[in-house]
Amino acid sequence: MNKYYYDLHIHSCLSPCGDDDSTPNNIAGMATLCGLNIVALTDHNSAKNCPAFFEAAKRYGIIPIAGMELTTSEDIHIICLFEELKDALEFDRNLDKYRIPIKNREDVYGQQMVLDGEDNLVEVIDNLLTLATTISVDDVPGLVAEYNGICYPAHIDRQANGIIATLGVFPDIKGFAPCVEFHDIKNIDDYKEKYGLEDKKIVVSSDAHYLTDMRDENCYFLIDDEPYSSALVRKRVFEYLRGGV
Repeated sequence: MNKYYYDLHIHSCLSPCGDDDSTPNNIAGMATLCGLNIVALTDHNSAKNCPAFFEAAKRYGIIPIAGMELTTSEDIHIICLFEELKDALEFDRNLDKYRIPIKNREDVYGQQMVLDGEDNLVEVIDNLLTLATTISVDDVPGLVAEYNGICYPAHIDRQANGIIATLGVFPDIKGFAPCVEFHDIKNIDDYKEKYGLEDKKIVVSSDAHYLTDMRDENCYFLIDDEPYSSALVRKRVFEYLRGGV
């Protein structure tokens, strides 16, 4: 068993609230400086920068995970992760029918940039990505499962877009992975007791929108990685998040 330090909630320059310097290559480089081994790219309602991040991560020796931070119709943020990059991209394409087409104001939010593996500009997304989709929180797990993904509530200890702050309780929604994400590790014990989360696996991630938001090695998974491959480590992470040991 070996320790793998992780951050499963990071935004790139594709997210309108993300910094332009948060390119796939810069994220991979900063992750290396922070001592991270496993990193998920989770832009708002899009996985379009995941291919570039996978290329960059390979150069830096980071194990990448493709994902997104989906905003439900209730304005709740949900982390969606996919073991295979192709499944994340298929989910992204399917999400088009649930996105609300309102133009991004670049003078307010900046550009939403899709880059290639060398950080060259490929595309600028015109419609604002941070808007709520038309998918209810109850329907997200089933939709994500159609693409072999898992999902769980993001930053439940935050007021803005947290599932508890929005609904007042932690709901029993069928299909969520048996885990929750915290932004601040100091809140875990209080929330576990107050909201009955003792049976949940805990993920602590940065929700970094700037490179300087990324945290030094802090939380880790213990993984049986023999015989080693990045695909095996990624598989073990998903087994754990799905409820495995």
